[in-house]
Amino acid sequence: MKEYQKKLISPAEAAGLVSNGMWIDYGAIGGFPSLIDESLAARAKELTGVKIRAENCPTRIPDIDPQQDHFIYNSWFLGKKERVYNVAGACSYIPFGLSEGPRLYRENLKEDVDIVFIEVAPMDADGFFNFGSSITRQKAMCDVAKKVVVEVNESQPWVYGGYDEAIHISGVNHIVENSRYGLTEYPSIAASEKDKQIAAHIARFIEDGATLQIGIGGIPGAIGALLKNSGVRDLGIHTEMINDSMMELIEAGIVTNRRKKLNPGKSVFCFALGSKKLYDFIHRNKDLAGFPVDYTNNPGIIAQQEKQIAINGALKVDLKGQVCSESIGFRQISGTGGQLEFTRGAYASPGGHAFICLHSTYTDKKGQIHSRIIPALETGDTVTVPATDVSYVVTEYGAVNLKGQTAWQRVKLLISIAHPDFRDKLESDAFRLGLIPRGVKISGR
Repeated sequence: MKEYQKKLISPAEAAGLVSNGMWIDYGAIGGFPSLIDESLAARAKELTGVKIRAENCPTRIPDIDPQQDHFIYNSWFLGKKERVYNVAGACSYIPFGLSEGPRLYRENLKEDVDIVFIEVAPMDADGFFNFGSSITRQKAMCDVAKKVVVEVNESQPWVYGGYDEAIHISGVNHIVENSRYGLTEYPSIAASEKDKQIAAHIARFIEDGATLQIGIGGIPGAIGALLKNSGVRDLGIHTEMINDSMMELIEAGIVTNRRKKLNPGKSVFCFALGSKKLYDFIHRNKDLAGFPVDYTNNPGIIAQQEKQIAINGALKVDLKGQVCSESIGFRQISGTGGQLEFTRGAYASPGGHAFICLHSTYTDKKGQIHSRIIPALETGDTVTVPATDVSYVVTEYGAVNLKGQTAWQRVKLLISIAHPDFRDKLESDAFRLGLIPRGVKISGR
């Protein structure tokens, strides 16, 4: 505690450590340093050329400096606010696969981290601060930073981990206390009828003893509700993100982790995203284990589970089977995240399956309906999952497996789960683009 008091500074003093041209790294997601960000934004006019790396953070920096005269803000994965900043030209995306994070810091960025600002749980009796709801790559950032500043928050849960889930006070330069802002909550998205239909198509593949990874959106809640009443038992969790629907499956006794090959008895994750109830649930819960993302998202680790199920969403899929989940043209919507890593890992898992889910259509701001299954990705669209990695694609109209299929068979399968109003046009476009050879007829679906 003497060391703690010696290192304790105010948020303004922490922001005062930043000077022109520095690279500043924020803790990811729940590790966002709210008070320090507020104080740093207040210094905007005093600074130039300060570069920030963050992830899914409700930062104020681009609001204060929309022209980037003082800060250049960058994100590994765009959250709701950062998406708006990106459209305005005040937030740049950093392309990477989520599991690469720790290695990128320890190898590629080891000379380029001047200060880490990161929110942590209160120090324990042994002098450790826990990264709590976001373990991800936080320790690797701290290991290479020239200065480490932790923002201590009572609302940050203490998560028991596998490794790199905490940092000792000896590795911390300064401490800020935050009693003003709690963790950002992410309420569960109510499942739509389409979500429920998609969930029903997937649920039939989930057997006793399967291990789950589920992404963000309404589908997780729908799947959770279905699994509660499906009779399936002894499920496991090995995921990047733990959410409210997974918590509910644990509470219902459907997730036991008894049959997992790795970390039996433990639900494994690297960050939590959800309600206050979820954050309270993961606090000192011995049935959970938080690991860094180079473990949770390593395809070789994922593949060691049996019956690993990966369920992720997409924005669009083209008739070749290429999946775009993160951009609309050159406009970045989110990020690659761990979708490709879990797609590969689940497919390699004995008895495992990887699902890419999307509604068959969407409605634009003018009220016009468009198909999410399209002839070809458009200029600027990012290929999140290559066609060669895609197996199951699921819409409300069904689930189809593209593995081992010819180009024209893929076309036929994808058209069969497109909205009926778009199927004829997709077929004619497929012929026009040469995706279907002469002699093959796919009508009469």
